[in-house]
Amino acid sequence: MIDLHTHSLLSDGDLLPSELIRRAEMKGYKAIAVTDHVDFSNLDFVLPRIIKACKAANKPGMIRALPGVELTHIAPLDIAPLAHEARKMGATIIIVHGETITEPVEPDTNIYALQADIDILAHPGLITDDQVCQAAHAGICLEISARKGHSLCNGHVALLSKKHGARLVLNTDAHNPEDLIPKDQACKIALGAGLDKKDCDMLFENSRKLIEVALKRLVY
Repeated sequence: MIDLHTHSLLSDGDLLPSELIRRAEMKGYKAIAVTDHVDFSNLDFVLPRIIKACKAANKPGMIRALPGVELTHIAPLDIAPLAHEARKMGATIIIVHGETITEPVEPDTNIYALQADIDILAHPGLITDDQVCQAAHAGICLEISARKGHSLCNGHVALLSKKHGARLVLNTDAHNPEDLIPKDQACKIALGAGLDKKDCDMLFENSRKLIEVALKRLVY
């Protein structure tokens, strides 16, 4: 399993980053990104601590842990500047909290996120055809979510992404150990979104490609 969207107690998760990484390893994960919620108020506090935890966890033969952030409830015009700042500080995976129907963010968040230097637009809700085309052109992955509520629009996101050639990834958006899932469960979620077995394989291939890029960004 590869999971590029998770949260520790540095935002609203239950575990220390090191605990989260270890729990994921015990569930058979090959790679995990710790992507706690940040905005302008806490980026400088949260990200350096995630980086330290991931550095400590990255030992030979063990799970690959990547430091990242999820830009959450940012004014649309502020997304690009904050993404730029996060990247400078060492975020290897940058996610934006998309326009999920269960936890609404400011309108036009999806549009401005897809114009920024980010890797994944999480749970983008009722994303439009034009926005999916924008994601495909920018090479930004759209998320199929395993999280309750956010997953309600998975079928819509999957349908438009296949139609327009946008890349998809599947993440848990885990906040506690019980949210971490094995790969076979992730594939069932993908199938439930209307994807097929080949698409499921491609989800994790897309995640692997993100990891390859992320490893080149590591500052340690």
